[in-house]
Amino acid sequence: MLVDHHCHLDFPQLATELDDVVARAAQAGVRAIVTISTRIRRLPELIALAERYRNVFCSVGTHPHNAHEELDIPVEEIVRLSDHPKVVAIGEAGLDYFYKKSPPEAQAEGLRRHIAAARITGLPLEIHSRDADEDMVRIIEAEHAIGPFPAILHCFTGGRELAMRAAMLGVMVSFSGVITFRKSDELRAVAAEVPMDRLLVETDAPFLAPEPFRGKTNEPAHVVHTADALARVKGVTRQELATATTENFFRLFRKVPRAGLAASAA
Repeated sequence: MLVDHHCHLDFPQLATELDDVVARAAQAGVRAIVTISTRIRRLPELIALAERYRNVFCSVGTHPHNAHEELDIPVEEIVRLSDHPKVVAIGEAGLDYFYKKSPPEAQAEGLRRHIAAARITGLPLEIHSRDADEDMVRIIEAEHAIGPFPAILHCFTGGRELAMRAAMLGVMVSFSGVITFRKSDELRAVAAEVPMDRLLVETDAPFLAPEPFRGKTNEPAHVVHTADALARVKGVTRQELATATTENFFRLFRKVPRAGLAASAA
């Protein structure tokens, strides 16, 4: 059993063939999927999508690219929206200094608000961090000093220091198809050091398809290839890696019911 805790089923590359995408994931042994919010104001659409499938869940949050657009939404509203049974996570929120589509100060404020929502609800925060290691370490350590909160550094592509300091705080470190890329030796070296009880795997579909699908549309079924690559890095079997990451998922995503997850797209 595997889980894809971070994808975007509502994006147009996947939305037109959702039944097939979810069915292929089930056939590949992916028993739970979390489709991630990028704009809080579009949450009703995401919930409607998740409600179509027993094993699909969603989050509530604002992507850092859109942070400046939703700073008028208070923490209390994020918390209220997270009450829906299909909403099992907060985010994604964070810092993206590669594209800088939103001002850095707006991204930081948005991240802090989402951290507050994660702290209040106990739901895990999906953190986006790109080219922002120093500021990300500073913010998550300062916020943990205020009070702990569950979180994942999703689609991790940062440096060793961010990964290790986050793991020491109990933050999960999640790897995507990037870890399968030929030039990702430094990333694989970081993954080798992350403790097994801090590891997750994901697709970030429809982006970042792993080898042998690189350059094509990614989908949740492809998480098996990322898991295989990570198992090789960790020197464990495919089954050991799958068991560890799935247990980590259920330990963190406590709102997702382990029992009764459909083995099919039904």
